[in-house]
Amino acid sequence: MAARKKAARKKAPAELIISKARTKNAVKKCNVGGEFYEALDKVVRELIKDAEARAIGNKRKTLKAVDL
Repeated sequence: MAARKKAARKKAPAELIISKARTKNAVKKCNVGGEFYEALDKVVRELIKDAEARAIGNKRKTLKAVDL
């Protein structure tokens, strides 16, 4: 019963926008640690946020490669 209460208190992780399987398949010579996926997801989200700000700053509603 105590285990259930403890599990219920844990914060649910945000859904990743990157694919764990595709990320792992892209890595050729190393193993991928569990914390790598969340760190990569954070970097990707920041890139998207910055790209969106640049597009809006250029009065566009479409993200383009140049925004990265």
